[in-house]
Amino acid sequence: MATATLPSSATHPGSSTYNHALGYLRGFLVVLVVAHHAALAYHPFAPPVPASLIAQPRWWGAFPVVDAHKWSGAGLLVGFNDMFFMSLMFFLSGLFVWHGLTHKGPAKFLRDRLLRLGLPFLASVAILAPLAYLPAYLQIPGNNGLAGFAHQWLSLGNLPAGPAWFLWVLLAFDCVAALFFLLNSAWGKQLGAVTSGADLRPVRTFAALIAFSAAAYVPLAHKFTSLAWTSFGPFTFQTSRIAHYFVYFLLGVGVGAWGLDRGLLAPKGKLARRWPLWIAASLVCFVAETAVTLAAMASWGKAPALVTVMDAGFVLCCAASSFAFLAIFLRFAQPRSGVWDGLAANSFGIYLFHYVVVSWMQYALLAASLPGFVKWLIVFPGALMLSWAAAETVRRIPAVRRVL
Repeated sequence: MATATLPSSATHPGSSTYNHALGYLRGFLVVLVVAHHAALAYHPFAPPVPASLIAQPRWWGAFPVVDAHKWSGAGLLVGFNDMFFMSLMFFLSGLFVWHGLTHKGPAKFLRDRLLRLGLPFLASVAILAPLAYLPAYLQIPGNNGLAGFAHQWLSLGNLPAGPAWFLWVLLAFDCVAALFFLLNSAWGKQLGAVTSGADLRPVRTFAALIAFSAAAYVPLAHKFTSLAWTSFGPFTFQTSRIAHYFVYFLLGVGVGAWGLDRGLLAPKGKLARRWPLWIAASLVCFVAETAVTLAAMASWGKAPALVTVMDAGFVLCCAASSFAFLAIFLRFAQPRSGVWDGLAANSFGIYLFHYVVVSWMQYALLAASLPGFVKWLIVFPGALMLSWAAAETVRRIPAVRRVL
C-alpha cells in the first residue's frame, strides 16, 4: 500500500510531525485488507475450483483458494469492506501528493514514486503473485505440479499482480497529478480552497463527493457491471471503479494541499466531533445497500432500475463509511508507541506480503474438518502476524527500508 510522500522524518511514527490519525488509519485499512482476503476462501458465494487456470471466467484471480467449509459472515465482512476500503486508501494516498510536488518538483516526485511504487509492483508481478496463486493451481484435480503451473501461468496472456494492482494505479494517478502540476502549478491549492470550509461543513463536502463519484462510477457500472476487470500485461484494474477511485484520490490531493490539521481533517472539526452520526450513517447505508443488492441479484436482468439504485447505493455507502472511519481516527487516535506505531510502520510491507501467506494458510487448512469461521479465525491473525514479521525483517535491509 502506498504511504505518504512527506520527508522521512514526517512519515515515521516517532516523528513529532507525524500524523498519527492518518498513519494509524492506514495501518487499520491494511488489517481490513488481510481480513478481507482471509475470508474469501470461506465466502458462501465463492466459485468452484476451476478446471484450469486458463479457462474462463478466471474467478481464481479473486478466490485463489476455495474451501468446502463456508462461513455466512464472510459475505457481510467482504461486502462491507468492498464498499469503501480501496477508495479510502486512494484518498489517504492523495493527501501527501501536493506536498511532494511542491517540495520536490514533478521530476523528483515521480522518480521517488517509481522507486516507492514501481519496484514493489515489479516484485509482486515477478515473485509474490505467482507464489500466491500457486495454491489455486494445486487445487485442480490431476494438476502437474510446478511444471504444469508454470505452463498455464505463462499461457494466461497477462500477468496477474494480485492486490499489487493498487500500486500501479496509484502510480498512474501520481503521473496525472504531476502532469496537472506542469500545466498549472497552483491546481492543488485551488482544489484545496474548495474544501477549505469542510471543518465547519463536512456534510457539504460529503454531498459533493457523492455527486462527483456517482458521475464517475454509475455510468461505467451500467456499461461494464461492477464485477468487470480490465487487464493488459501485468496491469489490471476494476473497470467500473477506476474513475471513482480517481475522484477519491483528487479529493485527497485537495484536502492535503489545504492542510492536514484544518479543513476536513481538523482534529477538532465537525467531522471528528460528530463521529457517532457518521458511524450510524455508515451502518444504515450498508444495511439498505445490502437489501437492494440482494433484491437486484434475485431479479438480475429483469429490473434494470434496481441495478441502478444498487450502483448509486455503492457510492453513498463508500462515502459514508470513508467519512465514518476518518471521523473515528481523527477523534480517538493518540500518539503512542507499541502496536499501533509498529503497524503503521510496517503496513506497506504487510500489504505486499499478506496475499502469499493467506493463500498458503488457506490451502494448508483445506483438509481440516473445521467450520469456515474457525478457519478464518486461524488464517486472519496468522497471516497478519506472519506478514508483519516478514515486513519487519526485510525492512532491516537498508536498501529495502528506503522502499518499505
